[in-house]
Amino acid sequence: MKEVTIMLQQYNHILVPVDGSYEAELAFKKAVAVAKRNDADLHLVHVVDTRAFQNISSFDTTMVEEVTDTAKKTLDKYVQEAKDAGVTNVDYAIEYGAPKTIIARDVPQNLDIDLIMIGATGLNAVERLLIGSVTEYVTRTAVCDVLVVRTDQENKPAKAPHQDH
Repeated sequence: MKEVTIMLQQYNHILVPVDGSYEAELAFKKAVAVAKRNDADLHLVHVVDTRAFQNISSFDTTMVEEVTDTAKKTLDKYVQEAKDAGVTNVDYAIEYGAPKTIIARDVPQNLDIDLIMIGATGLNAVERLLIGSVTEYVTRTAVCDVLVVRTDQENKPAKAPHQDH
């Protein structure tokens, strides 16, 4: 079967937000393939939503440190996976603040990103109603192209192993 290349746009700097969710992992795996085909730089970002800690009365820095350490382990694994797959330029950043604006504007402007590849959503329906989907916000306001990943490597609809519907 012959592969048909529809996207003739050459992307040089691809951003993938990763949050530990199954959807983010799908986006990462597809981004590795796109980065390799385009000989592009792959930038991973994990945003620690500091607002989530504001309502915790016993808040201390060890909580943020634990979240950061977990993110580092995941990101290190992803960087190695991308390199093993043949992506030569891959790095990551851990940012602190509001994920929506960091992913849609701050990181893309700072790193000259021309494509964001993002998972459909890692939130459940109730969380989406309350705080809104980061993905939805990014697709509406990003300063560059956005590709929302909804399928796996074989372009089959993604269904997380842990989904209950």
